[in-house]
Amino acid sequence: MKKMLLAAAVMALSFNGYAAQDAQAVFDRTCGVCHNGQLPMAPKKGDKAAWEPRLAKGMDTLVQSVTNGLNAMPPRGMCMDCTPEDYQAVIKLMSE
Repeated sequence: MKKMLLAAAVMALSFNGYAAQDAQAVFDRTCGVCHNGQLPMAPKKGDKAAWEPRLAKGMDTLVQSVTNGLNAMPPRGMCMDCTPEDYQAVIKLMSE
């Protein structure tokens, strides 16, 4: 039993730091509603010029903005099951 618990703990730790969800799926389900160009204040996916000043603030600041909400963006960006790693992956996807 102890070996099984140890193996489960090692597996759980090995996944730490990786997005649990597919970034494109999260974007399609939640972020794309605003970041496909419908809201002029939301930087559009793939618009590198719009993302550049935001990325300059650092990933931690961007994840915090998503988590807490910013301006018209609701808290958690409407992705209630996203982890900070999921947010990082989606931000990276949108900013490329």
